[in-house]
Amino acid sequence: AAALALRKVPQCNSSWTDDYIRQYNNVNINVAVQTDNGLYVPVIRDADKKGLSSIAEEVKNLAQKAKENSLKQEDYEGGTFTVSNLGGPFGIKQFCAIINPPQSGILAVGSAEKRVIPGSGPDQFKFASFMSVTLSCDHRVIDGAIGAEWLKAFKGYIENPESMLL
Repeated sequence: AAALALRKVPQCNSSWTDDYIRQYNNVNINVAVQTDNGLYVPVIRDADKKGLSSIAEEVKNLAQKAKENSLKQEDYEGGTFTVSNLGGPFGIKQFCAIINPPQSGILAVGSAEKRVIPGSGPDQFKFASFMSVTLSCDHRVIDGAIGAEWLKAFKGYIENPESMLL
């Protein structure tokens, strides 16, 4: 969803240089992986062109390499945006992540939780899953309106996963 939102709002797939804003053609997503040796952020290259199962398998393989301390330089360089998830592994509801320079954005993903949604009648209700995400941006590159546009695109993909089918 993050990669597709970057393709939809390419201004967020950019970085600040001394002289100009560089917009990337490739969507390369770094994913934060905690290991006994510290935090690593291996990269999923061209993530916007891959299906969810392919990305999941690649993340699993890169996470294993990180835990074995066998990542190569090309496994973590060249990312254009980072996703950090403290929800699944640590149960953190919400957090703010710090941008990895020279990238201009990072998405902090919190844990999903079930909530009761009231229906139209007194005895009608349903359960739904809610998840908190926080987008941290370098405002020299991504202003609030562009960041909100990206979050709206991301939310659309998460709420309608069939729209992510490639």
